[in-house]
Amino acid sequence: MAALLGILVACGAPLCPFAIVTRHPCPGCGLTRATLALAHGHLADALRFHPLSPLMAPLVIAVLAYNAATYVKDGRIAAAEAAQGAWVTRLGVALAVLMLTVWVARFFGAFGGPVPV
Repeated sequence: MAALLGILVACGAPLCPFAIVTRHPCPGCGLTRATLALAHGHLADALRFHPLSPLMAPLVIAVLAYNAATYVKDGRIAAAEAAQGAWVTRLGVALAVLMLTVWVARFFGAFGGPVPV
């Protein structure tokens, strides 16, 4: 499976189901490439791929690390169940609104326009 994924990535095939079906980028399109650019220290490239990458990439990495640590420590798969409350809901809604706002703005040319799929 990993070899097939590697071949698809090397050929430049879109991996996002939304992009495959609609031929348009989804709100998160570009975040993987932006995260890889951040990992290599290329902030300008990361911002070009997705302007929210400096916010979203560390957040997703922190959540994944928390879930992995909780699974190793307690054996629970759904570690995020412990993170409940109004602040989590508000944060999730705010991030979703922010992602959708950037997505729509990019269709109108903001932040370099839509990321290529």
